[in-house]
Amino acid sequence: MIKLDSQEYARRRQELMARMSDNSIAIIPSAPLTTRNRDVEHPFRQDSDFYYLSGFSEEHAVLVLIPGREHGEYVLFCQEKIKEQEIWTGRRVGPEAAPETLGADDAFPITDIDDILPGLLEGKDRIYASLGVRQDFDHQLMQWVNHIKTQVRNGATPPREFGALDHLLHEMRLIKSDAEIAVMRQAADISADAHVRAMEMVKPGMMEYQLEAEIMRTFMAAGSRWPAYPSIVGAGDNACILHYTQNTEEIKDGDLILIDAGCELDYYAADITRTFPANGKFSDPQKELYQLVLDAQMAAIEQVKPGNHWNQPHEAAVKVLVDGLLELGLLEGDADDIIKEEKYRQFYMHKTGHWLGMDVHDVGEYRIDGEWRELEPGMVLTIEPGLYVSPDDDTVEEQWRGIGIRIEDDVVVTKDGCTVLTANVPKTIDAIENLMG
Repeated sequence: MIKLDSQEYARRRQELMARMSDNSIAIIPSAPLTTRNRDVEHPFRQDSDFYYLSGFSEEHAVLVLIPGREHGEYVLFCQEKIKEQEIWTGRRVGPEAAPETLGADDAFPITDIDDILPGLLEGKDRIYASLGVRQDFDHQLMQWVNHIKTQVRNGATPPREFGALDHLLHEMRLIKSDAEIAVMRQAADISADAHVRAMEMVKPGMMEYQLEAEIMRTFMAAGSRWPAYPSIVGAGDNACILHYTQNTEEIKDGDLILIDAGCELDYYAADITRTFPANGKFSDPQKELYQLVLDAQMAAIEQVKPGNHWNQPHEAAVKVLVDGLLELGLLEGDADDIIKEEKYRQFYMHKTGHWLGMDVHDVGEYRIDGEWRELEPGMVLTIEPGLYVSPDDDTVEEQWRGIGIRIEDDVVVTKDGCTVLTANVPKTIDAIENLMG
């Protein structure tokens, strides 16, 4: 299994510090533990920003970057190695091993942070932090700053201002390195295998959660410990619920099944959606709408290339969908007016994609100075048009009602165009029926 090496994390820290202003400091806390119920906690998943800069997956830690610091620019606060606690909760790196294991220049026990961090903040012009994300940490940070302010009469100089760490760091995260794309490609391959297995295993009478179990089995057997997000397995009318995750209904003969599922691998997400017939054969109405969504997706993927702006794939998909819906009689009127007035949202109510990376809805601005940003090599996005005809929509013929279709692939922008990372999952009608047959 591909994993990022220590040089990748060191390069990121150096790049971030190069973007920071003179005489500044950046502070990034780890994710908190969260309670599931009573004495049970949710499985711990490290904060993406913290892991992006450190590759460190323990809780109760704080990462500090201080460009130009004489005694080392990368300071880490983490849990001490305490044998009695490690017996219960697992091994820790500890401050002593952090320099060799994680590349930290200095490492201290997290219990000492209140004594040490104010001294690192003192005299700095700017603090870079992600304020407003965690109220408890914002409060702690202000306590450190206020402590310095109480020492002004003794010559202490408190920081002058706060800077938005998100702006610097998330623009870095938006452009993936070759190493990141290699991990994402592996996550895509594992997720593709899971979708293929679901197509091969399904039969009317199964429960949605049984297909979800096959997906999870494939993820974990290949080395992924978690899905990147709760898997959607929606059969029949459930496919018309965009974020359906109950997965508790029986799959019936004649149903279309919409599966939106992707694994997480070394903190990178895959995100694939396929829609296929439970009995292996599309009905004629299903086939008509499915081909329309596929045509829209292919048109959108053609627009993924450097120099095009973010919204061009969406615009291309909407144009195809509107023309097709008019031809099939689900919409009436002038195509340009329908697009301008967004009347198509009766059947297609979401955008055609989102950034993809360490978070399934990854960071990065979609607009710059009010304009859609241009696509650049190294950006990774999803392309996922769909059509959802409500089972209760009496404005359309009954044959269309209850049909929900989405087709989603993960696409990386290259210098010449784009590459589809998730192409291993069949998506043409013939390919799906042949696989399932």
